[in-house]
Amino acid sequence: MSDIDIAQKAVMKPINEIGADLGIAAEHLEPYGHYKAKISLKYLDSLPKKADSKLILVTAISPTPAGEGKTTTTVGLGDALRHIGKNSLICLREPSLGPVFGMKGGAAGGGYAQVVPMEDINLHFTGDFNAIALANNLLAALVDNHIHHGNTLGIDVRRIAWKRVVDMNDRALREIVQSLGGTGNGMPRQDGFDIVVASEIMAIFCLATSIDDLKERISKIVVGYTRDKKPVLAKDLNAQGAMTVILKDAFQPNLVQTLENTPAFIHGGPFANIAHGCNSVVATTSALKIADYVVTEAGFGADLGAEKFIDIKCRKAGLEPAAVVLVATIRALKYHGGADLKTISEENVDALAKGFVNIERHIKNIRDVYHLPLVVSINHMTSDTEAEVALLREKVEALGVKIVLARHWAEGGAGATELAQTVVELCDTPNKMNFVYPSEATLWEKVTAVATKVYGASEVTADAKVRAKLAELQESGYGHFPICIAKTQYSFSTDAGLRGAPSGHSLNIREVRLSAGAEFVVLVCGEIMTMPGLPKVPSSEKIDFVDGKVVGLF
Repeated sequence: MSDIDIAQKAVMKPINEIGADLGIAAEHLEPYGHYKAKISLKYLDSLPKKADSKLILVTAISPTPAGEGKTTTTVGLGDALRHIGKNSLICLREPSLGPVFGMKGGAAGGGYAQVVPMEDINLHFTGDFNAIALANNLLAALVDNHIHHGNTLGIDVRRIAWKRVVDMNDRALREIVQSLGGTGNGMPRQDGFDIVVASEIMAIFCLATSIDDLKERISKIVVGYTRDKKPVLAKDLNAQGAMTVILKDAFQPNLVQTLENTPAFIHGGPFANIAHGCNSVVATTSALKIADYVVTEAGFGADLGAEKFIDIKCRKAGLEPAAVVLVATIRALKYHGGADLKTISEENVDALAKGFVNIERHIKNIRDVYHLPLVVSINHMTSDTEAEVALLREKVEALGVKIVLARHWAEGGAGATELAQTVVELCDTPNKMNFVYPSEATLWEKVTAVATKVYGASEVTADAKVRAKLAELQESGYGHFPICIAKTQYSFSTDAGLRGAPSGHSLNIREVRLSAGAEFVVLVCGEIMTMPGLPKVPSSEKIDFVDGKVVGLF
Protein backbone atom coordinates (compact mmCIF):
# COMPACT_ATOMS: atom_id res chain seq x y z
CA MET A 1 0.00 0.00 0.00
CA SER A 2 1.05 3.61 -0.55
CA ASP A 3 1.66 5.96 2.37
CA ILE A 4 -1.69 7.66 1.84
CA ASP A 5 -3.49 4.29 1.69
CA ILE A 6 -1.95 3.33 5.04
CA ALA A 7 -2.82 6.72 6.55
CA GLN A 8 -6.43 6.57 5.38
CA LYS A 9 -6.89 3.20 7.11
CA ALA A 10 -5.59 4.55 10.43
CA VAL A 11 -7.76 4.20 13.53
CA MET A 12 -7.34 7.64 15.06
CA LYS A 13 -8.38 8.65 18.54
CA PRO A 14 -10.41 11.85 19.01
CA ILE A 15 -7.94 14.65 19.64
CA ASN A 16 -9.35 15.27 23.13
CA GLU A 17 -8.26 11.73 24.08
CA ILE A 18 -4.75 12.37 22.77
CA GLY A 19 -4.67 15.54 24.87
CA ALA A 20 -5.92 13.63 27.90
CA ASP A 21 -3.08 11.11 27.46
CA LEU A 22 -0.71 14.07 27.93
CA GLY A 23 -2.68 15.42 30.89
CA ILE A 24 -4.15 18.27 28.84
CA ALA A 25 -7.80 18.88 29.66
CA ALA A 26 -10.25 19.50 26.82
CA GLU A 27 -10.74 23.10 27.94
CA HIS A 28 -7.14 23.84 26.94
CA LEU A 29 -7.59 22.50 23.40
CA GLU A 30 -9.08 24.30 20.42
CA PRO A 31 -10.13 21.48 18.04
CA TYR A 32 -9.85 21.87 14.28
CA GLY A 33 -12.18 19.01 13.44
CA HIS A 34 -11.96 15.67 15.25
CA TYR A 35 -8.26 14.85 14.96
CA LYS A 36 -6.21 18.02 15.26
CA ALA A 37 -6.19 20.89 17.72
CA LYS A 38 -4.40 24.01 18.87
CA ILE A 39 -3.10 24.04 22.47
CA SER A 40 -3.67 27.09 24.66
CA LEU A 41 -0.52 29.16 25.15
CA LYS A 42 -1.78 30.28 28.54
CA TYR A 43 -1.99 26.65 29.63
CA LEU A 44 1.47 25.79 28.25
CA ASP A 45 3.00 28.83 29.94
CA SER A 46 1.54 27.72 33.26
CA LEU A 47 3.32 24.36 33.20
CA PRO A 48 6.47 24.01 35.32
CA LYS A 49 9.72 22.92 33.73
CA LYS A 50 10.70 19.25 34.04
CA ALA A 51 14.23 18.87 35.34
CA ASP A 52 14.92 15.48 33.77
CA SER A 53 13.25 15.59 30.35
CA LYS A 54 15.47 14.56 27.43
CA LEU A 55 15.62 16.17 23.99
CA ILE A 56 16.56 13.80 21.15
CA LEU A 57 17.66 15.25 17.81
CA VAL A 58 17.11 13.29 14.61
CA THR A 59 19.31 14.37 11.69
CA ALA A 60 20.66 12.65 8.59
CA ILE A 61 23.44 12.16 6.09
CA SER A 62 23.48 14.23 2.88
CA PRO A 63 20.28 13.12 1.14
CA THR A 64 19.41 12.02 -2.36
CA PRO A 65 16.64 13.96 -4.13
CA ALA A 66 14.16 11.34 -2.82
CA GLY A 67 14.90 12.02 0.86
CA GLU A 68 16.20 9.46 3.34
CA GLY A 69 13.42 9.04 5.89
CA LYS A 70 14.37 11.47 8.64
CA THR A 71 10.75 12.31 9.48
CA THR A 72 9.82 8.64 9.24
CA THR A 73 12.58 7.82 11.74
CA THR A 74 11.47 10.62 14.08
CA VAL A 75 7.94 9.22 14.11
CA GLY A 76 9.08 5.60 14.38
CA LEU A 77 11.38 6.45 17.30
CA GLY A 78 8.61 8.31 19.11
CA ASP A 79 6.36 5.27 18.74
CA ALA A 80 9.15 2.90 19.74
CA LEU A 81 9.88 4.80 22.95
CA ARG A 82 6.25 4.23 23.93
CA HIS A 83 6.66 0.54 23.07
CA ILE A 84 9.40 0.26 25.69
CA GLY A 85 7.33 2.11 28.29
CA LYS A 86 8.67 5.65 27.96
CA ASN A 87 6.62 8.85 28.04
CA SER A 88 7.50 10.30 24.63
CA LEU A 89 6.27 13.15 22.47
CA ILE A 90 7.23 14.05 18.90
CA CYS A 91 7.96 17.57 17.61
CA LEU A 92 7.96 18.10 13.84
CA ARG A 93 7.84 20.87 11.28
CA GLU A 94 4.78 21.51 9.16
CA PRO A 95 5.14 20.57 5.47
CA SER A 96 5.28 23.28 2.82
CA LEU A 97 3.10 23.03 -0.27
CA GLY A 98 6.22 23.75 -2.32
CA PRO A 99 7.68 20.23 -2.05
CA VAL A 100 4.23 18.63 -1.64
CA PHE A 101 3.33 19.75 -5.16
CA GLY A 102 6.93 19.82 -6.39
CA MET A 103 9.54 17.06 -6.25
CA LYS A 104 9.41 15.41 -2.84
CA GLY A 105 5.71 14.95 -2.23
CA GLY A 106 4.26 14.72 1.29
CA ALA A 107 6.24 15.17 4.49
CA ALA A 108 4.37 13.42 7.29
CA GLY A 109 6.56 10.33 7.57
CA GLY A 110 6.00 7.16 5.59
CA GLY A 111 4.86 3.55 5.70
CA TYR A 112 3.77 2.60 9.21
CA ALA A 113 5.59 5.55 10.81
CA GLN A 114 3.38 8.51 9.96
CA VAL A 115 1.60 11.38 11.65
CA VAL A 116 -2.09 11.70 10.85
CA PRO A 117 -4.42 13.01 9.51
CA MET A 118 -1.84 12.86 6.73
CA GLU A 119 -3.83 14.72 4.05
CA ASP A 120 -4.64 17.63 6.38
CA ILE A 121 -1.06 17.94 7.63
CA ASN A 122 0.36 17.99 4.10
CA LEU A 123 -2.17 20.48 2.76
CA HIS A 124 -3.73 23.40 4.65
CA PHE A 125 -3.53 21.86 8.16
CA THR A 126 -4.65 24.54 10.65
CA GLY A 127 -3.80 27.49 8.41
CA ASP A 128 -0.50 28.47 10.06
CA PHE A 129 1.39 28.98 6.80
CA ASN A 130 -1.45 31.09 5.43
CA ALA A 131 -1.29 33.30 8.52
CA ILE A 132 2.48 33.66 8.15
CA ALA A 133 2.10 34.60 4.48
CA LEU A 134 -0.62 37.14 5.31
CA ALA A 135 1.46 38.77 8.03
CA ASN A 136 4.46 38.93 5.72
CA ASN A 137 2.45 40.39 2.85
CA LEU A 138 0.66 42.91 5.07
CA LEU A 139 4.07 44.38 5.87
CA ALA A 140 4.94 44.48 2.16
CA ALA A 141 1.66 46.25 1.42
CA LEU A 142 2.30 48.77 4.20
CA VAL A 143 5.72 49.58 2.76
CA ASP A 144 4.30 50.29 -0.71
CA ASN A 145 1.33 52.16 0.77
CA HIS A 146 3.62 54.41 2.79
CA ILE A 147 5.65 55.28 -0.30
CA HIS A 148 2.47 55.96 -2.30
CA HIS A 149 1.11 58.36 0.33
CA GLY A 150 4.12 60.66 0.53
CA ASN A 151 6.97 58.53 1.94
CA THR A 152 7.57 60.61 5.06
CA LEU A 153 10.12 58.04 6.25
CA GLY A 154 12.19 58.65 3.13
CA ILE A 155 12.37 55.00 2.07
CA ASP A 156 14.67 54.57 -0.91
CA VAL A 157 12.69 52.45 -3.39
CA ARG A 158 16.00 51.01 -4.62
CA ARG A 159 16.77 49.68 -1.14
CA ILE A 160 13.54 47.98 -0.11
CA ALA A 161 14.53 44.69 1.57
CA TRP A 162 11.11 43.13 2.17
CA LYS A 163 9.64 40.67 -0.35
CA ARG A 164 6.20 39.16 -0.65
CA VAL A 165 5.81 35.38 -0.20
CA VAL A 166 3.67 32.50 -1.40
CA ASP A 167 3.73 28.85 -0.26
CA MET A 168 4.44 27.42 -3.68
CA ASN A 169 7.43 26.72 -5.92
CA ASP A 170 7.07 29.38 -8.63
CA ARG A 171 10.22 30.44 -10.47
CA ALA A 172 8.29 33.09 -12.44
CA LEU A 173 7.99 35.14 -9.24
CA ARG A 174 11.70 35.27 -8.40
CA GLU A 175 12.17 38.57 -10.21
CA ILE A 176 9.18 40.78 -11.09
CA VAL A 177 8.32 44.38 -11.87
CA GLN A 178 5.43 45.60 -9.73
CA SER A 179 3.04 48.54 -9.61
CA LEU A 180 2.61 49.02 -13.35
CA GLY A 181 -0.45 50.74 -14.80
CA GLY A 182 -0.20 54.33 -13.68
CA THR A 183 0.36 56.52 -10.62
CA GLY A 184 -2.68 55.16 -8.82
CA ASN A 185 -1.00 51.75 -8.55
CA GLY A 186 2.07 52.97 -6.71
CA MET A 187 5.72 53.41 -7.62
CA PRO A 188 6.95 50.89 -10.23
CA ARG A 189 10.02 48.97 -9.08
CA GLN A 190 11.83 45.68 -9.44
CA ASP A 191 10.89 43.16 -6.76
CA GLY A 192 10.39 39.42 -6.22
CA PHE A 193 8.77 36.72 -4.11
CA ASP A 194 10.22 34.16 -1.71
CA ILE A 195 8.56 30.93 -0.65
CA VAL A 196 6.81 31.19 2.75
CA VAL A 197 9.27 28.83 4.45
CA ALA A 198 12.13 31.24 3.60
CA SER A 199 10.34 34.25 5.08
CA GLU A 200 11.78 36.03 8.09
CA ILE A 201 8.28 35.87 9.59
CA MET A 202 8.56 32.08 9.52
CA ALA A 203 11.93 32.28 11.28
CA ILE A 204 10.59 34.72 13.88
CA PHE A 205 7.50 32.54 14.38
CA CYS A 206 9.71 29.53 15.10
CA LEU A 207 12.23 31.31 17.36
CA ALA A 208 9.91 33.51 19.44
CA THR A 209 9.29 32.35 23.00
CA SER A 210 5.99 34.18 23.61
CA ILE A 211 3.44 36.45 21.95
CA ASP A 212 5.21 39.47 23.44
CA ASP A 213 8.54 38.22 22.10
CA LEU A 214 6.89 37.61 18.72
CA LYS A 215 5.63 41.21 18.57
CA GLU A 216 8.98 42.62 19.69
CA ARG A 217 10.87 40.63 17.07
CA ILE A 218 8.44 41.72 14.33
CA SER A 219 8.97 45.35 15.32
CA LYS A 220 12.73 44.98 14.66
CA ILE A 221 12.38 43.77 11.06
CA VAL A 222 14.36 45.95 8.65
CA VAL A 223 12.08 46.56 5.65
CA GLY A 224 14.45 48.86 3.78
CA TYR A 225 16.77 51.82 3.95
CA THR A 226 16.67 55.55 3.36
CA ARG A 227 18.88 57.26 0.77
CA ASP A 228 21.53 57.81 3.46
CA LYS A 229 21.32 54.07 4.31
CA LYS A 230 19.50 54.40 7.63
CA PRO A 231 17.37 51.30 8.36
CA VAL A 232 13.58 51.56 8.30
CA LEU A 233 11.93 49.13 10.72
CA ALA A 234 8.51 47.50 10.82
CA LYS A 235 7.75 49.50 13.95
CA ASP A 236 8.32 52.72 11.98
CA LEU A 237 5.24 51.67 9.97
CA ASN A 238 3.40 50.65 13.15
CA ALA A 239 2.98 47.20 11.64
CA GLN A 240 3.80 44.89 14.55
CA GLY A 241 0.40 45.04 16.27
CA ALA A 242 -1.69 44.01 13.27
CA MET A 243 0.85 41.39 12.22
CA THR A 244 0.74 39.86 15.69
CA VAL A 245 -3.05 39.75 15.55
CA ILE A 246 -2.85 37.77 12.29
CA LEU A 247 -0.41 35.33 13.91
CA LYS A 248 -1.89 34.98 17.42
CA ASP A 249 -3.92 31.82 16.76
CA ALA A 250 -1.28 30.25 14.53
CA PHE A 251 1.32 30.74 17.28
CA GLN A 252 -0.41 28.08 19.41
CA PRO A 253 1.22 24.65 18.81
CA ASN A 254 -0.73 22.01 16.87
CA LEU A 255 -1.49 18.62 18.45
CA VAL A 256 -1.97 15.52 16.28
CA GLN A 257 -1.07 11.82 16.60
CA THR A 258 0.85 9.04 14.89
CA LEU A 259 -0.66 5.89 13.38
CA GLU A 260 -0.03 4.32 16.81
CA ASN A 261 -1.70 7.25 18.64
CA THR A 262 1.56 8.70 19.99
CA PRO A 263 1.02 12.45 20.48
CA ALA A 264 2.87 14.85 18.20
CA PHE A 265 3.33 18.63 18.12
CA ILE A 266 3.64 19.91 14.55
CA HIS A 267 4.37 23.62 14.40
CA GLY A 268 6.27 25.93 12.06
CA GLY A 269 8.31 24.86 9.09
CA PRO A 270 11.37 26.78 7.82
CA PHE A 271 13.42 24.94 5.18
CA ALA A 272 16.91 23.93 6.29
CA ASN A 273 18.67 24.63 3.00
CA ILE A 274 17.44 28.24 2.81
CA ALA A 275 16.41 28.90 6.43
CA HIS A 276 17.14 27.43 9.89
CA GLY A 277 15.08 24.25 9.46
CA CYS A 278 13.55 23.65 12.91
CA ASN A 279 10.05 23.46 14.34
CA SER A 280 9.00 26.20 16.76
CA VAL A 281 10.77 26.91 20.03
CA VAL A 282 7.41 27.22 21.79
CA ALA A 283 6.43 23.70 20.67
CA THR A 284 9.76 22.15 21.68
CA THR A 285 10.01 23.85 25.06
CA SER A 286 6.36 23.05 25.82
CA ALA A 287 6.90 19.39 24.91
CA LEU A 288 9.82 19.23 27.33
CA LYS A 289 7.44 20.33 30.11
CA ILE A 290 5.06 17.46 29.33
CA ALA A 291 7.05 14.39 28.25
CA ASP A 292 10.16 12.59 29.51
CA TYR A 293 11.54 12.07 25.99
CA VAL A 294 10.97 14.60 23.21
CA VAL A 295 12.00 13.54 19.70
CA THR A 296 12.53 16.34 17.21
CA GLU A 297 14.16 16.69 13.80
CA ALA A 298 16.43 19.13 12.03
CA GLY A 299 16.19 19.58 8.29
CA PHE A 300 18.29 17.72 5.75
CA GLY A 301 21.84 16.63 6.66
CA ALA A 302 23.77 17.17 9.87
CA ASP A 303 25.88 19.79 8.08
CA LEU A 304 22.81 21.97 7.48
CA GLY A 305 19.90 21.17 9.79
CA ALA A 306 21.84 19.99 12.83
CA GLU A 307 24.36 22.85 12.64
CA LYS A 308 21.57 25.44 12.51
CA PHE A 309 19.57 23.61 15.19
CA ILE A 310 22.59 23.90 17.48
CA ASP A 311 24.04 27.28 16.54
CA ILE A 312 20.72 29.11 16.13
CA LYS A 313 17.84 27.36 17.91
CA CYS A 314 19.71 25.84 20.86
CA ARG A 315 21.80 28.99 21.34
CA LYS A 316 18.70 31.22 21.35
CA ALA A 317 16.38 28.95 23.38
CA GLY A 318 18.85 27.41 25.82
CA LEU A 319 18.22 23.89 24.55
CA GLU A 320 20.65 20.96 24.47
CA PRO A 321 20.05 17.54 22.92
CA ALA A 322 20.83 14.58 25.14
CA ALA A 323 21.39 12.33 22.11
CA VAL A 324 21.50 12.46 18.32
CA VAL A 325 20.14 9.93 15.82
CA LEU A 326 21.95 10.06 12.47
CA VAL A 327 19.66 8.59 9.80
CA ALA A 328 21.31 6.86 6.85
CA THR A 329 20.13 4.81 3.92
CA ILE A 330 22.29 2.39 2.02
CA ARG A 331 20.92 3.71 -1.27
CA ALA A 332 22.09 7.26 -0.44
CA LEU A 333 25.58 6.08 0.49
CA LYS A 334 25.82 4.19 -2.81
CA TYR A 335 24.78 7.39 -4.56
CA HIS A 336 27.56 9.25 -2.74
CA GLY A 337 29.92 6.52 -3.88
CA GLY A 338 29.18 7.26 -7.51
CA ALA A 339 26.23 4.98 -8.28
CA ASP A 340 23.62 6.32 -10.68
CA LEU A 341 20.36 7.45 -9.10
CA LYS A 342 18.52 4.93 -11.30
CA THR A 343 20.56 1.99 -10.00
CA ILE A 344 20.94 2.78 -6.28
CA SER A 345 18.43 0.04 -5.41
CA GLU A 346 20.75 -2.60 -6.90
CA GLU A 347 23.46 -4.26 -4.75
CA ASN A 348 26.75 -2.37 -5.07
CA VAL A 349 29.15 -2.87 -2.16
CA ASP A 350 31.94 -1.03 -3.98
CA ALA A 351 29.86 2.13 -4.32
CA LEU A 352 28.74 1.76 -0.69
CA ALA A 353 32.37 1.54 0.46
CA LYS A 354 33.28 4.65 -1.55
CA GLY A 355 30.24 6.57 -0.33
CA PHE A 356 30.99 5.80 3.32
CA VAL A 357 33.06 9.01 3.48
CA ASN A 358 29.80 10.98 3.60
CA ILE A 359 28.45 9.38 6.76
CA GLU A 360 31.94 9.34 8.24
CA ARG A 361 32.18 13.12 8.06
CA HIS A 362 28.68 13.55 9.52
CA ILE A 363 29.64 11.25 12.41
CA LYS A 364 32.81 13.20 13.09
CA ASN A 365 30.95 16.50 12.97
CA ILE A 366 28.35 15.36 15.50
CA ARG A 367 30.87 13.73 17.80
CA ASP A 368 33.96 15.93 17.45
CA VAL A 369 32.54 19.35 16.48
CA TYR A 370 29.13 19.40 18.20
CA HIS A 371 30.36 17.08 21.00
CA LEU A 372 27.13 15.07 21.18
CA PRO A 373 26.61 11.29 21.62
CA LEU A 374 25.05 9.60 18.60
CA VAL A 375 23.68 6.40 17.14
CA VAL A 376 23.48 5.65 13.42
CA SER A 377 20.06 4.41 12.35
CA ILE A 378 19.86 2.60 9.03
CA ASN A 379 16.45 3.34 7.61
CA HIS A 380 15.92 -0.16 6.24
CA MET A 381 14.63 -0.59 2.71
CA THR A 382 13.61 -3.74 0.90
CA SER A 383 16.46 -3.30 -1.59
CA ASP A 384 19.14 -3.47 1.14
CA THR A 385 21.18 -6.69 0.95
CA GLU A 386 22.85 -8.58 3.78
CA ALA A 387 26.29 -7.85 2.35
CA GLU A 388 25.60 -4.12 2.22
CA VAL A 389 24.21 -4.00 5.76
CA ALA A 390 27.17 -6.00 7.08
CA LEU A 391 29.69 -3.69 5.40
CA LEU A 392 28.06 -0.53 6.70
CA ARG A 393 27.78 -1.97 10.20
CA GLU A 394 31.47 -2.94 10.17
CA LYS A 395 32.62 0.51 9.04
CA VAL A 396 30.46 2.46 11.49
CA GLU A 397 31.42 0.29 14.45
CA ALA A 398 35.10 0.75 13.53
CA LEU A 399 34.56 4.44 14.36
CA GLY A 400 33.35 3.47 17.84
CA VAL A 401 29.72 4.35 17.09
CA LYS A 402 26.64 2.19 17.67
CA ILE A 403 24.60 1.35 14.56
CA VAL A 404 21.05 -0.01 14.49
CA LEU A 405 18.96 -1.43 11.65
CA ALA A 406 15.51 0.13 12.05
CA ARG A 407 12.41 -1.26 10.35
CA HIS A 408 9.82 1.29 11.47
CA TRP A 409 8.69 2.00 7.88
CA ALA A 410 7.40 -1.57 7.56
CA GLU A 411 6.71 -2.42 11.21
CA GLY A 412 5.93 0.85 12.97
CA GLY A 413 7.27 1.42 16.49
CA ALA A 414 7.92 -2.29 17.02
CA GLY A 415 10.53 -2.13 14.28
CA ALA A 416 12.52 0.58 16.08
CA THR A 417 12.61 -0.72 19.67
CA GLU A 418 16.34 -1.45 19.51
CA LEU A 419 16.89 2.14 18.35
CA ALA A 420 14.73 3.41 21.22
CA GLN A 421 16.66 1.37 23.79
CA THR A 422 19.97 2.64 22.41
CA VAL A 423 18.74 6.24 22.52
CA VAL A 424 17.65 5.89 26.17
CA GLU A 425 21.13 4.61 27.01
CA LEU A 426 22.75 7.49 25.12
CA CYS A 427 20.61 10.02 26.97
CA ASP A 428 22.35 8.96 30.18
CA THR A 429 25.78 9.62 28.65
CA PRO A 430 27.40 12.76 30.12
CA ASN A 431 28.01 15.35 27.41
CA LYS A 432 28.37 19.07 26.90
CA MET A 433 27.21 20.41 23.56
CA ASN A 434 29.64 22.63 21.69
CA PHE A 435 28.73 25.48 19.36
CA VAL A 436 30.65 25.68 16.08
CA TYR A 437 31.56 29.31 16.81
CA PRO A 438 31.25 31.71 19.75
CA SER A 439 28.73 34.57 19.65
CA GLU A 440 31.50 37.15 19.93
CA ALA A 441 33.23 36.00 16.73
CA THR A 442 32.80 38.27 13.70
CA LEU A 443 30.35 37.30 10.97
CA TRP A 444 33.26 36.43 8.67
CA GLU A 445 34.87 34.29 11.37
CA LYS A 446 31.55 32.49 11.92
CA VAL A 447 31.03 31.52 8.30
CA THR A 448 34.69 30.50 8.07
CA ALA A 449 34.27 28.24 11.11
CA VAL A 450 31.22 26.47 9.64
CA ALA A 451 32.83 26.18 6.20
CA THR A 452 36.10 24.71 7.44
CA LYS A 453 34.99 22.70 10.48
CA VAL A 454 31.69 21.30 9.14
CA TYR A 455 31.78 21.48 5.34
CA GLY A 456 35.45 20.58 4.84
CA ALA A 457 36.06 23.74 2.78
CA SER A 458 39.48 25.36 2.62
CA GLU A 459 38.28 28.94 2.26
CA VAL A 460 35.36 31.34 2.07
CA THR A 461 35.16 33.74 -0.85
CA ALA A 462 32.95 36.73 -1.62
CA ASP A 463 33.03 39.72 -3.92
CA ALA A 464 33.61 43.26 -2.72
CA LYS A 465 29.87 44.03 -2.46
CA VAL A 466 29.23 41.05 -0.17
CA ARG A 467 32.27 41.81 1.98
CA ALA A 468 31.16 45.42 2.32
CA LYS A 469 27.67 44.30 3.40
CA LEU A 470 29.11 41.99 6.05
CA ALA A 471 31.38 44.77 7.31
CA GLU A 472 28.40 47.15 7.40
CA LEU A 473 26.33 44.69 9.46
CA GLN A 474 29.26 44.08 11.78
CA GLU A 475 29.69 47.81 12.37
CA SER A 476 25.93 48.33 12.81
CA GLY A 477 25.79 46.03 15.84
CA TYR A 478 24.63 42.80 14.21
CA GLY A 479 27.96 40.98 14.49
CA HIS A 480 26.85 38.97 17.53
CA PHE A 481 24.05 37.31 15.53
CA PRO A 482 24.37 33.67 14.47
CA ILE A 483 24.68 32.97 10.76
CA CYS A 484 22.26 30.97 8.62
CA ILE A 485 23.95 29.57 5.52
CA ALA A 486 21.64 28.92 2.55
CA LYS A 487 23.16 26.27 0.31
CA THR A 488 22.36 22.99 -1.43
CA GLN A 489 21.44 20.07 0.82
CA TYR A 490 22.90 17.47 -1.54
CA SER A 491 26.59 18.15 -0.88
CA PHE A 492 28.96 19.45 1.77
CA SER A 493 29.97 21.97 -0.91
CA THR A 494 27.82 24.49 -2.79
CA ASP A 495 27.83 22.22 -5.85
CA ALA A 496 25.01 19.66 -5.69
CA GLY A 497 26.98 17.42 -8.05
CA LEU A 498 29.91 16.97 -5.65
CA ARG A 499 28.93 13.82 -3.76
CA GLY A 500 30.65 11.99 -0.94
CA ALA A 501 32.71 14.27 1.29
CA PRO A 502 34.47 16.88 -0.85
CA SER A 503 37.37 18.70 0.78
CA GLY A 504 39.42 21.77 -0.06
CA HIS A 505 36.58 23.47 -1.91
CA SER A 506 35.61 27.15 -1.65
CA LEU A 507 32.39 28.41 -0.09
CA ASN A 508 31.34 31.44 -2.10
CA ILE A 509 28.87 33.85 -0.53
CA ARG A 510 26.64 35.26 -3.26
CA GLU A 511 24.28 37.39 -1.18
CA VAL A 512 23.80 38.62 2.39
CA ARG A 513 20.40 39.18 4.01
CA LEU A 514 19.79 40.59 7.47
CA SER A 515 17.01 38.96 9.50
CA ALA A 516 16.98 41.45 12.36
CA GLY A 517 13.78 40.13 13.93
CA ALA A 518 14.87 36.50 13.76
CA GLU A 519 18.29 37.66 14.96
CA PHE A 520 20.48 35.94 12.42
CA VAL A 521 22.27 36.83 9.18
CA VAL A 522 21.48 34.78 6.07
CA LEU A 523 24.38 34.02 3.71
CA VAL A 524 23.16 32.79 0.32
CA CYS A 525 25.72 30.51 -1.34
CA GLY A 526 26.04 28.76 -4.68
CA GLU A 527 22.95 28.38 -6.84
CA ILE A 528 20.46 28.04 -3.98
CA MET A 529 17.18 29.91 -4.47
CA THR A 530 14.83 31.31 -1.81
CA MET A 531 12.04 30.78 -4.34
CA PRO A 532 12.39 27.23 -5.74
CA GLY A 533 10.98 26.10 -9.07
CA LEU A 534 8.88 23.07 -9.96
CA PRO A 535 10.52 20.03 -11.63
CA LYS A 536 9.67 18.94 -15.17
CA VAL A 537 7.11 16.46 -13.81
CA PRO A 538 5.79 17.92 -10.53
CA SER A 539 4.21 15.71 -7.86
CA SER A 540 0.98 17.68 -8.32
CA GLU A 541 0.31 15.71 -11.52
CA LYS A 542 -0.27 12.57 -9.42
CA ILE A 543 -2.57 14.21 -6.86
CA ASP A 544 -6.33 14.02 -7.32
CA PHE A 545 -9.65 13.77 -5.48
CA VAL A 546 -11.44 10.54 -6.45
CA ASP A 547 -14.59 9.06 -4.89
CA GLY A 548 -14.34 11.39 -1.91
CA LYS A 549 -10.67 10.62 -1.18
CA VAL A 550 -7.36 12.38 -1.80
CA VAL A 551 -5.11 10.14 -3.90
CA GLY A 552 -1.50 10.34 -5.05
CA LEU A 553 -0.34 12.63 -2.24
CA PHE A 554 2.58 10.33 -1.39
